[in-house]
Amino acid sequence: MANLCIIPARGGSKRIPRKNIKDFLGKPIIDYSILAALDSGLFDEVMVSTDDDEIAEIALNQGAKVPFLRSTETSNDYATTYQVLEEVLLEYEKIGSLFDYVCCIYPCAPFVNGEKLKLAFVTMIKSEFDSLFPTVGFGFPIQRALRLDNQKISFFYPEYALSRSQDLEKSYHDAGQFYWAKVSPLLDQKSLITNNTGSIILSELEVQDIDNETDWKLAEFKYKMFCK
Repeated sequence: MANLCIIPARGGSKRIPRKNIKDFLGKPIIDYSILAALDSGLFDEVMVSTDDDEIAEIALNQGAKVPFLRSTETSNDYATTYQVLEEVLLEYEKIGSLFDYVCCIYPCAPFVNGEKLKLAFVTMIKSEFDSLFPTVGFGFPIQRALRLDNQKISFFYPEYALSRSQDLEKSYHDAGQFYWAKVSPLLDQKSLITNNTGSIILSELEVQDIDNETDWKLAEFKYKMFCK
């Protein structure tokens, strides 16, 4: 089996400028993703897909490869993760490099490590999933979510208004860290999620969306408390 790791890291970032190489506890945050991939020993190649020369230089210094720069079409605000992966896989195909499995690790995912990548890969192979990604449980039942309209609240699902939290089915969301996929169904269905996608479940202590400065501080706090 030939495995490729793709770390998508474009230069443009609106909410946190230069987010993908911003200092996170002493080093560029993308370093954590690169080192996790390299340390896992799972990959024939670890590459960073970027349109930015500074990001490319940092990636190369950390041991990743940048065989080509990302196109304009996949560097805008609306390009999907799938489109980035497809572009990279097709570029490798042009030079005769074919892969059986691909793993996309986001550049702002300091909680990823080699053990999680291995667990996810082994789970995907053993269960014969097309793809797999980590999820985390919602902290409160989504069945009792509230709608707010001009300061007036109402239930999205009134039928659960009086239900006990412990009686409601647990729900999960994408942890936003990495995705494993078998290349053939990925390209055939043009999606990371198929009707045969699996998951590993992470705790809230090892997951943090990083979309603003408050998120960034929370991520650093969690990392110092639970990951070092």
